[in-house]
Amino acid sequence: MAVNGDAKHHRGVIGSAKNFWIYSSKTGFDLTHSPNPSSPPITPNVTIKTTTTPITIDPAKSALVIIDMQNFFLSAAFGRTRGAGHEALDQLVNHAIPGARKAGIRVVWLNWGLTDQEIEDMPPAVTRAFGFDTVDDEEGVLNGHVFEAKGAGSAVDKHGNRKHQGGHTVLEDGTKGRKYMGIGSECGVVEDPETGKEIDAGRLLMRDAWNSALQTPLDKLYEEGKKLSTRPDVWIHKNRMSGMWGGRTECEDFLEKEGIKTLFFTGVNTDQCVGGTYTDSFSKGYDCILLSDGAGTTSPEYAQQCYEFNAANTCGFSATCKAFAEGADAMEK
Repeated sequence: MAVNGDAKHHRGVIGSAKNFWIYSSKTGFDLTHSPNPSSPPITPNVTIKTTTTPITIDPAKSALVIIDMQNFFLSAAFGRTRGAGHEALDQLVNHAIPGARKAGIRVVWLNWGLTDQEIEDMPPAVTRAFGFDTVDDEEGVLNGHVFEAKGAGSAVDKHGNRKHQGGHTVLEDGTKGRKYMGIGSECGVVEDPETGKEIDAGRLLMRDAWNSALQTPLDKLYEEGKKLSTRPDVWIHKNRMSGMWGGRTECEDFLEKEGIKTLFFTGVNTDQCVGGTYTDSFSKGYDCILLSDGAGTTSPEYAQQCYEFNAANTCGFSATCKAFAEGADAMEK
């Protein structure tokens, strides 16, 4: 009996000579990217159960992509209470990352990490998403393309409100009720939940700042992973919600150099940075699999459901972190 329930076996080749999948109604989709459709099966390989059809991948051509699991989005230092992102973190720690290590699948940590030049060049739509600063009419002077405050400016949310209009927002410190003046603004001093000591959180989502570091214990797992002798973990900065936007990005350059074609997506937020990177990767021709329980969002539940549905039914596949790990456990060598 075929995996799709049909009594008669049927097969197909999907794609082009340079980038193709092989379908079998008995075994599902072969995403190993062998030299040609008649080549012997690539080994080692990993078969993973998805919500629709099994997929078989080549670990050497695959990567687990973990997006934006950073202190600013997850740490109690910024008033973040336990939610979907923390549940996703647990799935990564317990299943996805150990599975990737066992199978020899590369782990790519794709995170916000801005430079001053990138902030200077940032378009208004992206800047606005993280809030911005304003000045009172009588206190501000227009200088070039920005208002300069004679006194202290004030932070507003993405809608221009000084008082946030309901719901969870990453633009407000839930512990102290303060707001931030957008990307690159000073986060100030926070209490490190690990040590209880005060620490300068740095500028919002800038490279090498504490607020843009990985949430524990992922920080420790990255430090271990980058020391691996074979396919070590790699940290890649991004400067948009998508890490694959535009003509070329640092992430795309790395994947191409390493010959990686199959991507397993996790992180926060599912419908923003994870989803944006997933969608752009799909359009660029990568194999895209959403590990749905390894991705979380602060948006309403339907936002998560939308990406899970489209991943499974249009843009690729959807699976769980446990299914990913179980595939690694049963890896065919």
